[in-house]
Amino acid sequence: MPRGDKSSYTGKQKRRAEHIEEGYEKRGVSRKEAAKRAWATVNKESGGGKKSRSGRGKAENRSASRRGGHKVAAKKQARR
Repeated sequence: MPRGDKSSYTGKQKRRAEHIEEGYEKRGVSRKEAAKRAWATVNKESGGGKKSRSGRGKAENRSASRRGGHKVAAKKQARR
């Protein structure tokens, strides 16, 4: 499997990456950079693509997604 191949990811992971990418693009990040950041976030939260015979696996850690809103709020308060 070549690098960058997304076939081992679940549909949920692909949808999540697409949604995260849209959020970065709304904030003015280029399309290519937004895609890189989105997949990095998905990988950090879920541990990458799902492998065969993986069973139930581990619970996802969503701290990477939640942290972004706190950063924005802190910046807005600092400007006041």
